[in-house]
Amino acid sequence: MQTLADFRAVYDLPLPDLLFRAAQAHRQFHDPADIQRCVLLSVKTGGCPEDCGYCAQSARFKSGVEATPLMSLDEVRDKATRAKELGATRFCMGTAWREVKNGPQFDQVLDMVRTVRGLDMEACVTLGMLSGDQAERLAEAGLTAYNHNLDTSREHYPNIISTRTYDDRLRTISQVQKAGISVCCGGIIGMGETEDDRLKLLVELANLGTPPESVPINCLVPIAGTPLEDAVPVDSVELVRLIATARIAFPKARVRLSAGRDRMSRELQILAFIAGANSVFFGDKLLTAPNPSNEADASLFRAMGLPEPCVSLT
Repeated sequence: MQTLADFRAVYDLPLPDLLFRAAQAHRQFHDPADIQRCVLLSVKTGGCPEDCGYCAQSARFKSGVEATPLMSLDEVRDKATRAKELGATRFCMGTAWREVKNGPQFDQVLDMVRTVRGLDMEACVTLGMLSGDQAERLAEAGLTAYNHNLDTSREHYPNIISTRTYDDRLRTISQVQKAGISVCCGGIIGMGETEDDRLKLLVELANLGTPPESVPINCLVPIAGTPLEDAVPVDSVELVRLIATARIAFPKARVRLSAGRDRMSRELQILAFIAGANSVFFGDKLLTAPNPSNEADASLFRAMGLPEPCVSLT
């Protein structure tokens, strides 16, 4: 079992040493020029009964996000096709659900998964809590990965969410793993937590039976009307240290530089990639949060000397 002390010893290394160790771990298992491009689409927005303090989709907050019905299969097919044409290799779909309920809507999501896989793309969904049987059905549909973040440490979690427990989240992750689906699990920083809380989240992930295939590191995007609308931005060096520590702890995983990139300088994003991040989401929105434009990402990749994502279709 790994401990907070183990992670703290790595996190507190002099920054040049930490980045060097992260780069070694990264290059052992990955091509440093391979930064996966993903698209995240909200296929069912708003109206969620949960009280996650960071989320604009909660029905409990006046964030201005209106509840919408589940997208049609044709809409999702069109979005996924365009994402592939723009260079995405993974297409992620999210629903503002507390949990999966069997019925026509879940059947439609299964069809969405089959459609995305039929386009020769990785398919990921985040649907809330689910049962073992539902995880099996997702696996049969060809699902590549299931996203279910722990969000923060077990200790800080009650300060952010009261409608779902930490163990509820761990149970869903267990069901996903039993079904043979890859797990995408990370957290959000900038929610009033300490550096130790962030490391405790990594400890939880490291002590899962099977480490996650994908570890998204999200920086909070404060949304007006939510309890965390006035949260203080994350220190840039703390973000880089966390990414480097995650890379060393999970050398084979994709470490995803996820939400909050629209508030990061180009230089900070480049430093995050040097620290071991090797995946981004592109497109103007991440569910309901803003994201850098395709043009900004093309400029970023150009500055790094990497193949640029397409910015338009003609």
